Amino acid sequence: MLKDFAELSTPLIADACVRLGEPLRVAPTGIAPVLPGQRLAGRVLPARHYGSVDVFLEAFGGAEPGDVLVVDNAGRRDEACVGDLAVLEAEAAGVAGLVVWGLHRDTPDLVEIGLPVFSYGRHAPGPVRLDDREPEALRTARCGEHRVSAADVVFGDDDGVLFVAADRVGAVLETAREIHRTEREQARRIRAGETLRAQTRFAEYLDRREADPSYTFRQHLRRIGGAIEE
Repeated sequence: MLKDFAELSTPLIADACVRLGEPLRVAPTGIAPVLPGQRLAGRVLPARHYGSVDVFLEAFGGAEPGDVLVVDNAGRRDEACVGDLAVLEAEAAGVAGLVVWGLHRDTPDLVEIGLPVFSYGRHAPGPVRLDDREPEALRTARCGEHRVSAADVVFGDDDGVLFVAADRVGAVLETAREIHRTEREQARRIRAGETLRAQTRFAEYLDRREADPSYTFRQHLRRIGGAIEE
């Protein structure tokens, strides 16, 4: 999955979801890689955190190579739920990275390990609680308003993290590639001296909007084959 994502980005995946009418399931703003430039893509391996690392160790027992551990810590900002040992164990289990709806710690060690970890940021204290575990602890995880499971694929880069239903990933990736090709050609032409206004026949759009105020730029782009807004 990471190979398929290699030349794409989360903005392209998001635009492809919009074009195809797929639900736009984005992790909360602020979840970012520990090390800028880290990327991940893989099947969701869900785990809800209750104050102990045991839930992660259990999840790793069912991991397949390339899975991405998605940790539901309810977005807490008062504790770090993932550190160096959990990340090292994830790497040993073949997990491709982690997305944490919460905080991490042991930042220098995570940088050295190099496995992609996405979270709200760093925080020194770990958990001092131990909550009751829910039956769904290893079946689903929440990331903001979205509930995800092994039926989903997660993508992450410097622009954020989003989730796509596994049975729709092929179509989303192909559409993202089409948008990417169109945008790269548009960028090439701008550098060659042809403005984006000329490429999108912007004056024609303004004339048509004057005659029909309901005519949107997005409709115009779709009519002429542009891609800059989705």
